[in-house]
Formats: sequence, structure tokens, C-alpha cells
Amino acid sequence: MLRVFVYGTLKPGQVNFERYCGGDRTLTSPLVAQVQGKLFELSLGYPGMTLGEMWVKGYLLELADESILAALDGLEDYQPHRAEAQNEYQRREVEVFEAEGRSLGLAWTYFMMPQKVEQYGGKWIANGEWVDEINDG
Repeated sequence: MLRVFVYGTLKPGQVNFERYCGGDRTLTSPLVAQVQGKLFELSLGYPGMTLGEMWVKGYLLELADESILAALDGLEDYQPHRAEAQNEYQRREVEVFEAEGRSLGLAWTYFMMPQKVEQYGGKWIANGEWVDEINDG
């Protein structure tokens, strides 16, 4: 089983959810969850999260197959053996929490380096929740 925290286009209802995480790939219903970080709206039309002390809201997904991680790495332009500056996102295992603060354990998520956020014109999302105006609005 693969556990992944998602906060952008991989959330249920978003453009990349069905392709990468939908159908029989998801073992359980997505859980509303949060991690510590800092969330930004990028000029590219999707969000980026940096390391930080604030709360970023999203979903904890439990996926059927560890091989899905390679597909997610491709989507997020992450290659583990490449220098950080060459990756769009960095993959890390983080502690995931319920809204009430109870730990849900560890899961993989994708962070962006602050320099990339700046390069992509990132604007801080104070409430920690990315909304896609086209698909959510």
C-alpha cells in the first residue's frame, strides 16, 4: 500500500485524480487531512507547497500499488537521483494529521523549493487550501 498526501491537481475532483489515483487504484475513501508547510498559487495554474510551520489542507490517499509512485514522480517532474534544482518538486515523507490534530501517520508528498515558487510567481494562500477556479468554481 502507498500513502500519499495531495493538495492540488491530484485531489479528488481535480484534473489529475482519475488518471493517477482513481478507480481501483484507491483502496479507501480519500481522507480530509493536513500537513505542515506553506502553500502558494503558482502562475502555472497549480499550487506549490514549501516546507513550513503552517497548515496545508488536502487529502490522504491510500493507493493499491507502490508502482503508482513512479507515475506520480513523472507528473511532478521529480527524479530522486537528480539535483534538487533540476526537479520541479521534491518528494518527502511527512506526518499527516486530521483537522483536529490527530496523527494519521506518514505519507509521501511533493514540496517545491522556495526558489521555484519565486520563479513561478507564487502567491501565498493564507488559508492553506488550494481551489482550482475552473474545476471547483
